[in-house]
Amino acid sequence: MADALLDRVDAVDEPPKRRRRRTARTRKGPVTYLMRAVVVLYLFLLVAWPVSFVVTNTFENGTESITLLLEDPDIITALRLTIIVALISVVINTVFGVTMSLLLVRYEFPGKRILSALIDLPLSVSPIVVGLALVLVYGGRDGFFGPSLESAGLQVIFATPGVIMATTFVALPLVIREVVPVLEEIGTDQEQAASSLGATGRQTFWRITLPAIKWAVVYGVVLSLARSLGEFGAVKVVSGNLLGETRTATLVVEEKYLNFDQQGAYAMAFLLAMVSVACIVTVALIRPKDTSTH
Repeated sequence: MADALLDRVDAVDEPPKRRRRRTARTRKGPVTYLMRAVVVLYLFLLVAWPVSFVVTNTFENGTESITLLLEDPDIITALRLTIIVALISVVINTVFGVTMSLLLVRYEFPGKRILSALIDLPLSVSPIVVGLALVLVYGGRDGFFGPSLESAGLQVIFATPGVIMATTFVALPLVIREVVPVLEEIGTDQEQAASSLGATGRQTFWRITLPAIKWAVVYGVVLSLARSLGEFGAVKVVSGNLLGETRTATLVVEEKYLNFDQQGAYAMAFLLAMVSVACIVTVALIRPKDTSTH
């Protein structure tokens, strides 16, 4: 019964297509072309040129550097750990991000502004500081919780749980900051209509709220995945860089570069960059062109 009523809500309350806004025609003067040139030059020098050097150096000897990299069992272990940590971090941040977004937008409570400001803390604090803070709290020797956890058989620092915690922390705000503006824009009209027709909170979320914010969630997941794959500072502090245990792909890049194996460093950096670029391009291709925020 509730599902049928929700279908009626979807059909009746679905907003009409937004009319395309006519952009005012402005005359393109010298200032416009100068600003374009500055932006293009800035992006070229800061992004395109350095990344192109990584690509060209990676394939300087064909695919030999990548082949040698993927034939090393220690590298495969590092890649596997990186992927596992990134996926776990993304799942945690997605569930937490959607829940926290609903809390911030749909409810009023004391300390709401402080909580919203604290969510942005991982973006403003250096990852090195994050790693050190985790060591001080969960370190096995002098940490606040570390000795108790290790006596119970759970090691956090210099182990996979510590790497997961550090990675999750640095990517924490990305899903939230994508979902919150969309929730604010769609309002609560359809949710209230579904509730008045007898839908439960769970039905309202799965049939009304989630479809409306799905693309914001997808973009947040992609950003969180890219951030998790490329995390270095916090992971370096909490992992201990143990070969075959806590060494991630970003730590492999540093190690190979410091050991003058630049081809290997370029190849690993290329693989990490391509995964992130592939995720962003895929989302851009599959997202419907006629949708704005949802």
